[in-house]
Amino acid sequence: MARTPSTMLELGTQAPAFELQNFNANVAEKSVNIDDARGPQGMLVMFICNHCPFVIHVADEIARLGHDAKSHGIGVVAIMPNDVITHPDDAPSHMTELAEKLGFTFPYLYDETQEVAKAYKAACTPDFFLFDRDLKLVYRGQLDDARPGNDEPITGRDLRDALHAVAQGAPVEISQKPSIGCNIKWKAGNEPDYFG
Repeated sequence: MARTPSTMLELGTQAPAFELQNFNANVAEKSVNIDDARGPQGMLVMFICNHCPFVIHVADEIARLGHDAKSHGIGVVAIMPNDVITHPDDAPSHMTELAEKLGFTFPYLYDETQEVAKAYKAACTPDFFLFDRDLKLVYRGQLDDARPGNDEPITGRDLRDALHAVAQGAPVEISQKPSIGCNIKWKAGNEPDYFG
């Protein structure tokens, strides 16, 4: 199980635009762009997938957190960036199944070209990016300290604290630690240049 940290995109970065197809049947929109995704208080973008043990470990909390963020005026989207040829468990039909199983209340989008993941400098699944009402990045990094194989409780504490601050229009003052997860499964020849 590869352990890849997030790149920790520079705070204050403007949210890159996107328009992607939605594969969560619980959400009516067939495609979702950044204006659809944002809420009055901000926007949470989560890069996840179906097969990654790190995502599976916290999947129920991701579903809860997505619901809670929306109730506080923060728009939420999950984006699946992996190559589905090499990782067929992440294919759109399985995305639909996962969204149904976990009761996602937010769009689950397929980044087929991987250009959105590159624009966000995403590195792993899960990878979280929280933007304020002006769509400026105010938090990126881990959900909490829980990982597969450790005994830390799954609370979503770090991201939840940041979400509460954004919902109140307050600065995010918590320490920001990189997320750790499986590396994004880049298509051959499509690897980004931000890994050095």
